[in-house]
Amino acid sequence: MTLATQPLEGQDQLSSANYSPYHQFTSEQWARFRADTPLTLTADEVARVRSLDDPIDLTEVRRIYLSLSRLLSAHVEASQLLFQQRNRFLSMSDVAKTPFVIGIAGSVAVGKSTTARILQELLARWPSSPKVDLITTDGFLHPNSILRREGLMERKGFPESYDIGALLRFLSAIKAGEPNVRAPRYSHLTYDVLPDEYTVVDRPDILIFEGINVLQSRDLPADGKIVPIVSDFFDFSIYIDADEALIHSWYVERFMKLRQTAFRDPNSFFNRYATIGEEAARAIAEGLWENINLKNLRQNILPTRPRADLILRKGSNHLVETVALRKL
Repeated sequence: MTLATQPLEGQDQLSSANYSPYHQFTSEQWARFRADTPLTLTADEVARVRSLDDPIDLTEVRRIYLSLSRLLSAHVEASQLLFQQRNRFLSMSDVAKTPFVIGIAGSVAVGKSTTARILQELLARWPSSPKVDLITTDGFLHPNSILRREGLMERKGFPESYDIGALLRFLSAIKAGEPNVRAPRYSHLTYDVLPDEYTVVDRPDILIFEGINVLQSRDLPADGKIVPIVSDFFDFSIYIDADEALIHSWYVERFMKLRQTAFRDPNSFFNRYATIGEEAARAIAEGLWENINLKNLRQNILPTRPRADLILRKGSNHLVETVALRKL
């Protein structure tokens, strides 16, 4: 047996979990960590913020999101304390407080948007009433005109389809505490960036930044120069996870339901799919999954999962079954 293949001493007595950088919890174990965190949402409010075909309800909020809200509260408080201590260390008294940035990543159709909106509602209702803003990376996609010119329409959502410079400038300004930072707006109806339309982010206490590739890394520069990546600006990151087969089925079923709703709008980019037969529409959905979304998941999204601070893994009912929290 070569040195490379020899097990570590005592490895046969230890499970691989001993070497994991994460604490692992079932949803039932995780739910106990909510302690006395109050439920501040109503059933109607949860129904308003959840995405199409997402079954999240008050029970799921109690099981998963109250504990997560409590954990994030502890992280925000610790971050604020460290900020004050560092300013004293540097003898700096006029430095603007920087927002606590939470990144949320995961595949299409896995429930990132619902998670982001639920957290925004819960965090904004803490006793301190923090200002909580939510921005998605969709607005930082290159406009369709550029994607068509560069032959990237079939790779929309892949890392190269984003204006990374604009994205990094936005997050850098947020972390610098600058006022009235603009984020481009995106329309899921027209499937394009809205020209000259922006969401203004004015020094929130917490910013939730949601997108499929927000945990993406990049090749290290050979010359050692500083090359920032999006997650450099995060204080805490969450990855929404599920089996590939489940995400596949959720994506296709969502596509089929959108044919009966949003796609029927004459202004919808996907309006043409509302009028074709069900079998033909399902074949198109399968093709979009196989040729675009599955490739992006395998090549770019799933490999970023180990970079997250917390992983919420969902089961077949679209509800969280396990939680993995990175060890300190």
